[in-house]
Amino acid sequence: MARQKKVTKKENNNAEFFEALRLMEEERGIPQQFIAEKIADAIVVAARKDYGGNEIVSCVIDPEKKIFTVTARKTVVDEVLDPYTEISKEAAAEIDPASIENGFVDIVLDPRKFGRVVAQNSKNNFRQGVREAERGQALAEFQSHNKELLTAYVEKIDPKTGNAILTISGKEATLPKIEQVPDEVIAEGDHIKVYVVDVKETDRGARVMLSRTHPGLVKRLFETEVPEIFDGTIEIKAISRQAGSRTKLAVWCKDPEVDAVGACIGPKGARVNAIVEELKGEKIDIVKYSENPEEFVAEALSPAKVVSVEIQSEEPKVCKARVPEAQLSLAIGNKGQNVRLAAKLTGWKIDIHPESGFFGE
Repeated sequence: MARQKKVTKKENNNAEFFEALRLMEEERGIPQQFIAEKIADAIVVAARKDYGGNEIVSCVIDPEKKIFTVTARKTVVDEVLDPYTEISKEAAAEIDPASIENGFVDIVLDPRKFGRVVAQNSKNNFRQGVREAERGQALAEFQSHNKELLTAYVEKIDPKTGNAILTISGKEATLPKIEQVPDEVIAEGDHIKVYVVDVKETDRGARVMLSRTHPGLVKRLFETEVPEIFDGTIEIKAISRQAGSRTKLAVWCKDPEVDAVGACIGPKGARVNAIVEELKGEKIDIVKYSENPEEFVAEALSPAKVVSVEIQSEEPKVCKARVPEAQLSLAIGNKGQNVRLAAKLTGWKIDIHPESGFFGE
Protein backbone atom coordinates (compact mmCIF):
# COMPACT_ATOMS: atom_id res chain seq x y z
CA MET A 1 0.00 0.00 0.00
CA ALA A 2 1.40 3.39 -1.01
CA ARG A 3 2.42 5.61 1.86
CA GLN A 4 0.35 8.76 2.04
CA LYS A 5 2.06 12.10 2.59
CA LYS A 6 1.02 13.81 5.78
CA VAL A 7 -0.41 17.24 5.09
CA THR A 8 1.06 19.76 7.53
CA LYS A 9 -0.89 22.63 9.06
CA LYS A 10 1.26 25.11 7.13
CA GLU A 11 0.54 23.40 3.81
CA ASN A 12 -3.16 23.40 4.62
CA ASN A 13 -3.04 27.12 5.44
CA ASN A 14 -1.26 27.80 2.18
CA ALA A 15 -3.88 25.81 0.27
CA GLU A 16 -6.63 27.91 1.87
CA PHE A 17 -4.71 31.09 1.07
CA PHE A 18 -4.29 30.27 -2.62
CA GLU A 19 -7.91 29.16 -2.86
CA ALA A 20 -8.92 32.58 -1.48
CA LEU A 21 -6.82 34.25 -4.19
CA ARG A 22 -8.48 32.12 -6.83
CA LEU A 23 -11.95 33.02 -5.59
CA MET A 24 -11.13 36.73 -5.54
CA GLU A 25 -9.98 36.53 -9.15
CA GLU A 26 -13.09 34.59 -10.10
CA GLU A 27 -15.56 36.84 -8.27
CA ARG A 28 -13.96 40.27 -8.70
CA GLY A 29 -11.81 39.73 -11.77
CA ILE A 30 -8.58 40.81 -10.04
CA PRO A 31 -5.56 38.72 -11.14
CA GLN A 32 -4.17 36.46 -8.42
CA GLN A 33 -0.64 37.64 -9.11
CA PHE A 34 -1.60 41.27 -8.48
CA ILE A 35 -3.18 40.44 -5.11
CA ALA A 36 -0.21 38.24 -4.22
CA GLU A 37 2.21 41.10 -4.92
CA LYS A 38 0.22 43.48 -2.72
CA ILE A 39 0.16 40.97 0.15
CA ALA A 40 3.89 40.24 -0.28
CA ASP A 41 4.69 43.96 -0.12
CA ALA A 42 2.62 44.32 3.04
CA ILE A 43 4.32 41.36 4.71
CA VAL A 44 7.79 42.72 3.89
CA VAL A 45 6.90 46.10 5.41
CA ALA A 46 5.56 44.43 8.56
CA ALA A 47 8.48 41.97 8.89
CA ARG A 48 11.18 44.65 8.56
CA LYS A 49 10.11 46.10 11.91
CA ASP A 50 11.49 42.98 13.58
CA TYR A 51 14.85 43.66 11.93
CA GLY A 52 15.34 47.30 12.78
CA GLY A 53 13.78 48.48 9.54
CA ASN A 54 16.63 47.02 7.48
CA GLU A 55 15.82 45.82 3.98
CA ILE A 56 16.79 42.21 4.48
CA VAL A 57 13.31 40.63 4.36
CA SER A 58 11.81 39.23 1.18
CA CYS A 59 8.50 37.55 0.45
CA VAL A 60 7.69 35.34 -2.53
CA ILE A 61 4.09 34.43 -3.34
CA ASP A 62 3.61 32.44 -6.54
CA PRO A 63 -0.05 31.45 -7.10
CA GLU A 64 0.84 29.24 -10.07
CA LYS A 65 3.44 27.14 -8.21
CA LYS A 66 1.66 27.53 -4.85
CA ILE A 67 4.81 28.94 -3.23
CA PHE A 68 4.53 31.22 -0.19
CA THR A 69 7.81 31.99 1.59
CA VAL A 70 9.11 34.79 3.79
CA THR A 71 12.85 34.98 4.47
CA ALA A 72 15.30 37.29 6.20
CA ARG A 73 18.84 37.22 4.79
CA LYS A 74 21.62 37.76 7.37
CA THR A 75 25.34 38.10 6.80
CA VAL A 76 27.54 35.43 8.43
CA VAL A 77 30.27 37.07 10.60
CA ASP A 78 32.84 36.08 13.22
CA GLU A 79 31.56 38.69 15.66
CA VAL A 80 28.00 39.96 15.61
CA LEU A 81 27.82 43.77 15.88
CA ASP A 82 24.34 44.23 14.43
CA PRO A 83 21.97 41.44 15.50
CA TYR A 84 19.38 42.69 13.02
CA THR A 85 21.50 42.02 9.94
CA GLU A 86 24.29 39.70 11.13
CA ILE A 87 24.53 36.15 12.46
CA SER A 88 27.39 34.17 13.96
CA LYS A 89 28.97 31.28 12.09
CA GLU A 90 27.80 28.81 14.70
CA ALA A 91 24.18 29.91 14.53
CA ALA A 92 24.26 30.10 10.74
CA ALA A 93 25.71 26.57 10.44
CA GLU A 94 22.78 25.18 12.44
CA ILE A 95 20.36 26.70 9.91
CA ASP A 96 22.35 25.90 6.76
CA PRO A 97 25.82 24.29 6.76
CA ALA A 98 26.58 25.90 3.38
CA SER A 99 26.04 29.38 4.81
CA ILE A 100 29.66 29.68 6.03
CA GLU A 101 30.92 29.32 2.48
CA ASN A 102 28.16 31.47 0.99
CA GLY A 103 28.64 34.26 3.51
CA PHE A 104 24.94 34.59 4.21
CA VAL A 105 22.00 32.61 5.47
CA ASP A 106 18.29 32.87 4.64
CA ILE A 107 16.17 32.48 7.74
CA VAL A 108 12.69 31.19 6.92
CA LEU A 109 9.95 33.13 8.70
CA ASP A 110 6.37 32.09 9.37
CA PRO A 111 4.01 34.29 7.25
CA ARG A 112 1.24 33.80 9.82
CA LYS A 113 3.32 35.75 12.34
CA PHE A 114 2.74 38.91 10.35
CA GLY A 115 -0.86 38.31 9.41
CA ARG A 116 -2.39 40.53 12.09
CA VAL A 117 0.18 43.28 11.60
CA VAL A 118 -0.44 43.25 7.87
CA ALA A 119 -4.18 43.37 8.42
CA GLN A 120 -3.89 46.32 10.82
CA ASN A 121 -1.19 48.40 9.17
CA SER A 122 -1.64 47.63 5.49
CA LYS A 123 -5.39 47.27 5.08
CA ASN A 124 -5.85 50.68 3.49
CA ASN A 125 -2.91 50.23 1.13
CA PHE A 126 -4.15 46.81 0.11
CA ARG A 127 -7.68 48.08 -0.49
CA GLN A 128 -6.30 50.95 -2.51
CA GLY A 129 -4.28 48.50 -4.56
CA VAL A 130 -7.37 46.40 -5.19
CA ARG A 131 -9.32 49.50 -6.25
CA GLU A 132 -6.50 50.46 -8.60
CA ALA A 133 -6.58 46.99 -10.11
CA GLU A 134 -10.33 47.16 -10.60
CA ARG A 135 -10.07 50.61 -12.18
CA GLY A 136 -7.24 49.41 -14.42
CA GLN A 137 -9.29 46.45 -15.53
CA ALA A 138 -12.33 48.63 -16.19
CA LEU A 139 -10.18 50.99 -18.24
CA ALA A 140 -8.69 48.15 -20.29
CA GLU A 141 -12.11 46.55 -20.76
CA PHE A 142 -13.74 49.72 -22.07
CA GLN A 143 -10.71 50.76 -24.14
CA SER A 144 -10.94 47.45 -25.97
CA HIS A 145 -14.53 48.41 -26.91
CA ASN A 146 -13.91 52.07 -27.76
CA LYS A 147 -16.15 53.24 -30.65
CA GLU A 148 -18.10 50.00 -30.33
CA LEU A 149 -21.66 49.03 -29.48
CA LEU A 150 -22.29 47.36 -26.14
CA THR A 151 -25.31 45.89 -24.38
CA ALA A 152 -25.85 47.32 -20.91
CA TYR A 153 -28.11 46.44 -18.00
CA VAL A 154 -29.87 49.37 -16.34
CA GLU A 155 -29.24 49.12 -12.59
CA LYS A 156 -31.03 52.32 -11.60
CA ILE A 157 -32.07 55.79 -12.72
CA ASP A 158 -30.87 58.73 -10.63
CA PRO A 159 -34.10 60.56 -9.65
CA LYS A 160 -32.34 63.95 -9.50
CA THR A 161 -30.17 63.94 -12.62
CA GLY A 162 -31.97 61.35 -14.75
CA ASN A 163 -28.62 59.65 -15.37
CA ALA A 164 -28.80 55.89 -15.91
CA ILE A 165 -26.42 53.74 -13.87
CA LEU A 166 -25.47 50.76 -16.03
CA THR A 167 -23.64 47.48 -15.65
CA ILE A 168 -21.57 46.33 -18.63
CA SER A 169 -19.71 43.02 -18.30
CA GLY A 170 -19.71 43.43 -14.54
CA LYS A 171 -18.35 46.99 -14.71
CA GLU A 172 -20.37 50.04 -13.67
CA ALA A 173 -20.80 52.98 -16.04
CA THR A 174 -23.07 55.99 -16.40
CA LEU A 175 -25.26 57.06 -19.30
CA PRO A 176 -25.83 60.81 -18.75
CA LYS A 177 -29.31 62.20 -19.29
CA ILE A 178 -27.96 64.43 -22.07
CA GLU A 179 -26.79 61.33 -23.98
CA GLN A 180 -30.20 59.66 -23.76
CA VAL A 181 -32.64 59.93 -26.63
CA PRO A 182 -35.26 62.65 -25.97
CA ASP A 183 -38.61 61.23 -24.81
CA GLU A 184 -37.15 57.72 -24.62
CA VAL A 185 -38.13 56.01 -21.36
CA ILE A 186 -35.33 53.92 -19.81
CA ALA A 187 -36.33 51.85 -16.80
CA GLU A 188 -34.48 49.83 -14.19
CA GLY A 189 -34.00 46.27 -15.39
CA ASP A 190 -33.89 47.19 -19.08
CA HIS A 191 -31.21 45.94 -21.45
CA ILE A 192 -30.15 48.72 -23.81
CA LYS A 193 -27.57 49.31 -26.53
CA VAL A 194 -25.01 52.03 -25.87
CA TYR A 195 -22.18 53.45 -27.96
CA VAL A 196 -18.73 53.97 -26.42
CA VAL A 197 -17.82 57.47 -27.58
CA ASP A 198 -14.49 57.67 -25.75
CA VAL A 199 -12.52 56.23 -22.83
CA LYS A 200 -10.11 58.31 -20.78
CA GLU A 201 -7.94 57.59 -17.76
CA THR A 202 -8.38 60.05 -14.89
CA ASP A 203 -7.20 60.28 -11.28
CA ARG A 204 -10.52 58.74 -10.27
CA GLY A 205 -10.24 55.85 -12.70
CA ALA A 206 -11.65 55.15 -16.15
CA ARG A 207 -13.98 57.83 -17.52
CA VAL A 208 -16.23 56.16 -20.04
CA MET A 209 -18.36 58.35 -22.27
CA LEU A 210 -21.46 56.45 -23.36
CA SER A 211 -24.22 57.62 -25.67
CA ARG A 212 -27.55 56.63 -27.17
CA THR A 213 -27.67 59.79 -29.31
CA HIS A 214 -24.33 59.52 -31.14
CA PRO A 215 -24.47 58.75 -34.90
CA GLY A 216 -21.93 55.99 -34.26
CA LEU A 217 -24.62 53.97 -32.52
CA VAL A 218 -26.70 53.83 -35.71
CA LYS A 219 -23.61 52.99 -37.75
CA ARG A 220 -22.77 50.03 -35.50
CA LEU A 221 -26.38 48.84 -35.58
CA PHE A 222 -26.23 48.71 -39.38
CA GLU A 223 -22.95 46.79 -39.20
CA THR A 224 -24.74 44.28 -36.98
CA GLU A 225 -27.83 43.93 -39.17
CA VAL A 226 -26.26 44.19 -42.65
CA PRO A 227 -23.58 41.56 -43.40
CA GLU A 228 -22.46 43.46 -46.50
CA ILE A 229 -21.50 46.44 -44.32
CA PHE A 230 -19.79 44.25 -41.75
CA ASP A 231 -17.63 42.50 -44.36
CA GLY A 232 -16.80 45.75 -46.19
CA THR A 233 -18.75 45.12 -49.39
CA ILE A 234 -20.87 48.17 -48.64
CA GLU A 235 -19.35 51.26 -47.02
CA ILE A 236 -21.11 53.84 -44.88
CA LYS A 237 -19.75 57.10 -46.27
CA ALA A 238 -21.58 59.60 -44.06
CA ILE A 239 -24.20 59.76 -41.36
CA SER A 240 -26.18 62.57 -39.72
CA ARG A 241 -28.65 62.20 -36.91
CA GLN A 242 -31.21 63.97 -34.78
CA ALA A 243 -31.60 61.35 -32.10
CA GLY A 244 -35.11 60.11 -31.52
CA SER A 245 -36.43 61.72 -34.69
CA ARG A 246 -34.46 61.06 -37.89
CA THR A 247 -31.17 59.70 -39.23
CA LYS A 248 -29.73 59.99 -42.72
CA LEU A 249 -27.25 57.39 -43.91
CA ALA A 250 -25.18 57.56 -47.13
CA VAL A 251 -23.95 54.19 -48.40
CA TRP A 252 -21.77 53.15 -51.33
CA CYS A 253 -20.42 50.05 -53.03
CA LYS A 254 -17.65 49.93 -55.61
CA ASP A 255 -19.44 47.04 -57.33
CA PRO A 256 -22.16 48.63 -59.53
CA GLU A 257 -24.05 45.34 -59.52
CA VAL A 258 -24.69 45.63 -55.77
CA ASP A 259 -27.69 47.67 -54.64
CA ALA A 260 -26.22 49.26 -51.52
CA VAL A 261 -29.45 50.98 -50.47
CA GLY A 262 -31.56 47.88 -51.06
CA ALA A 263 -29.16 45.70 -49.09
CA CYS A 264 -29.43 48.04 -46.09
CA ILE A 265 -33.22 48.08 -46.28
CA GLY A 266 -33.35 44.28 -46.55
CA PRO A 267 -36.11 41.94 -47.77
CA LYS A 268 -39.46 43.63 -47.08
CA GLY A 269 -37.57 46.20 -45.01
CA ALA A 270 -36.54 43.62 -42.40
CA ARG A 271 -33.04 44.95 -41.78
CA VAL A 272 -33.84 48.62 -41.43
CA ASN A 273 -37.02 47.85 -39.47
CA ALA A 274 -34.99 45.94 -36.87
CA ILE A 275 -32.85 49.05 -36.37
CA VAL A 276 -35.87 51.36 -36.27
CA GLU A 277 -37.36 49.12 -33.58
CA GLU A 278 -34.14 49.29 -31.54
CA LEU A 279 -34.24 53.09 -31.90
CA LYS A 280 -37.89 53.21 -30.75
CA GLY A 281 -39.33 54.38 -34.07
CA GLU A 282 -36.63 56.80 -35.22
CA LYS A 283 -37.00 57.41 -38.98
CA ILE A 284 -34.06 56.39 -41.17
CA ASP A 285 -33.34 57.66 -44.68
CA ILE A 286 -30.85 55.48 -46.55
CA VAL A 287 -29.42 57.23 -49.61
CA LYS A 288 -26.86 56.46 -52.29
CA TYR A 289 -23.53 58.25 -51.87
CA SER A 290 -21.98 59.99 -54.86
CA GLU A 291 -18.72 61.87 -55.34
CA ASN A 292 -20.70 64.20 -57.58
CA PRO A 293 -22.00 66.88 -55.16
CA GLU A 294 -25.12 67.65 -57.23
CA GLU A 295 -26.14 63.99 -57.21
CA PHE A 296 -25.29 63.53 -53.53
CA VAL A 297 -27.27 66.60 -52.41
CA ALA A 298 -30.26 65.47 -54.45
CA GLU A 299 -30.11 62.03 -52.80
CA ALA A 300 -29.60 63.52 -49.34
CA LEU A 301 -32.84 65.51 -49.53
CA SER A 302 -34.83 62.25 -49.71
CA PRO A 303 -37.73 61.58 -49.33
CA ALA A 304 -38.28 64.78 -51.32
CA LYS A 305 -37.84 64.60 -55.11
CA VAL A 306 -35.26 67.09 -56.37
CA VAL A 307 -35.51 68.62 -59.85
CA SER A 308 -32.00 70.09 -59.96
CA VAL A 309 -29.02 71.12 -57.84
CA GLU A 310 -26.84 74.08 -58.75
CA ILE A 311 -23.47 74.78 -57.13
CA GLN A 312 -23.33 78.39 -55.94
CA SER A 313 -19.91 78.37 -54.26
CA GLU A 314 -17.12 75.86 -53.71
CA GLU A 315 -15.67 77.73 -50.71
CA PRO A 316 -17.76 77.89 -48.63
CA LYS A 317 -19.76 75.00 -50.03
CA VAL A 318 -23.15 76.42 -50.98
CA CYS A 319 -25.68 75.04 -53.45
CA LYS A 320 -29.26 75.65 -54.60
CA ALA A 321 -31.73 72.76 -54.82
CA ARG A 322 -34.96 73.10 -56.77
CA VAL A 323 -37.95 70.94 -55.90
CA PRO A 324 -41.57 70.82 -57.09
CA GLU A 325 -43.82 73.20 -55.16
CA ALA A 326 -45.71 70.24 -53.71
CA GLN A 327 -42.40 68.82 -52.37
CA LEU A 328 -41.18 72.06 -50.79
CA SER A 329 -42.30 71.41 -47.21
CA LEU A 330 -41.08 67.80 -47.45
CA ALA A 331 -37.64 68.91 -48.64
CA ILE A 332 -37.34 71.46 -45.84
CA GLY A 333 -38.86 69.17 -43.21
CA ASN A 334 -40.46 69.91 -39.87
CA LYS A 335 -38.65 72.95 -38.41
CA GLY A 336 -36.06 72.57 -41.16
CA GLN A 337 -34.96 69.11 -40.00
CA ASN A 338 -34.70 67.41 -43.41
CA VAL A 339 -32.58 70.08 -45.10
CA ARG A 340 -30.47 70.49 -41.95
CA LEU A 341 -29.63 66.76 -41.79
CA ALA A 342 -29.00 66.69 -45.55
CA ALA A 343 -26.56 69.59 -45.19
CA LYS A 344 -24.75 67.83 -42.37
CA LEU A 345 -24.64 64.58 -44.35
CA THR A 346 -23.16 66.18 -47.48
CA GLY A 347 -21.13 69.02 -46.02
CA TRP A 348 -22.96 71.52 -48.25
CA LYS A 349 -25.17 74.45 -47.23
CA ILE A 350 -28.39 73.83 -49.15
CA ASP A 351 -30.81 76.55 -50.19
CA ILE A 352 -34.20 75.09 -51.11
CA HIS A 353 -36.15 76.75 -53.94
CA PRO A 354 -39.43 75.81 -55.62
CA GLU A 355 -39.24 74.61 -59.20
CA SER A 356 -41.16 77.70 -60.38
CA GLY A 357 -38.32 79.88 -59.19
CA PHE A 358 -40.55 82.47 -57.46
CA PHE A 359 -39.70 81.49 -53.88
CA GLY A 360 -36.63 83.22 -52.49
CA GLU A 361 -35.58 84.87 -55.76
